[in-house]
Amino acid sequence: MGKLYTIGEVLIDFIPLQKGCALKDVVSFERAAGGAPANVAAAVAKFGEEASMITKLGNDAFGDFLLEQLQAAGVQTDQVLRTSQANTGLAFVSLMDNGERDFSFYRNPSSDLLLTADEVNMEQFKQGDILHFGSVDLVDSPMKQAHIKAIEAVQQAGGLISFDPNVRLPLWDDPEACRQTILSFIPLAHLIKISEEEIEFITGIQDEEQAVASLFKGNVRAVIYTKGAQGAVLHLPDYQFNASGYKVEVQDATGAGDAFVGGFLYQLLVRRADQSSLKNILLADHNEILRFANASGALTTTGKGAIPALPSNRDVLNFINGAARERGEENV
Repeated sequence: MGKLYTIGEVLIDFIPLQKGCALKDVVSFERAAGGAPANVAAAVAKFGEEASMITKLGNDAFGDFLLEQLQAAGVQTDQVLRTSQANTGLAFVSLMDNGERDFSFYRNPSSDLLLTADEVNMEQFKQGDILHFGSVDLVDSPMKQAHIKAIEAVQQAGGLISFDPNVRLPLWDDPEACRQTILSFIPLAHLIKISEEEIEFITGIQDEEQAVASLFKGNVRAVIYTKGAQGAVLHLPDYQFNASGYKVEVQDATGAGDAFVGGFLYQLLVRRADQSSLKNILLADHNEILRFANASGALTTTGKGAIPALPSNRDVLNFINGAARERGEENV
């Protein structure tokens, strides 16, 4: 059985206790473990598959807290290093009444950006493993080079590479630098997850179908186009599959996309997907895979924070079956 590896940021999300106001007007916050790669790893671990985080945390109280939270979620932390050269990253979040967010990040740099390529264990990866990453830690830093080395090692081992651009422009000095960096990493991945808010910025193409088609470069075998509550569309070079979303009462959208990705990658791990089998697995089981991923993302929005709100495997299956009964469908 393969293992999920995620590389990149682990940070503290400071979630506001007040909704519906701008970040400058928030009076008080509560802390929650976050960071997109960490959220994905925690989701897969909570669903029951092996997940390991590759990053670096500060030798500070926030680093201690994040390490404990990852371990409590079942994420393997033997590849999480510590440093006194920088502090653990922080993100302050404001929540609108509809659950949408605004961010303010504190890292100059944060500890995760100091992970070097030499500190990544290149010998650990094997066929059947999946490496997942985002763009937040692809700014010019030692961590960017660590990503490149890890991607090369997983590719050579026959594992799958998953990329969710997860655009966060406040972390970049120049939006075009962000866009060009994302475009340079897309061909290195087998699986791309991209949202409706990101696709035109990244591709420069307004037409949805043309924009998605432009992403099939290099190693890309599949593109998942997510549309929030409207669900997702799985694109293969010659096929397209739509999956409707779920209506829930949204408390906090933080981590919803990561929970979706975690649900999707969990389903691939269960099916022992690799580079040679990915297409056939997606053709055969796309309905179940997308349904599980959509439900994972929807359920996460009903709680606060990312990792704390992640559902269990049983939670997702019960939710799917409950929704099916409401629709007059058979349980899955």
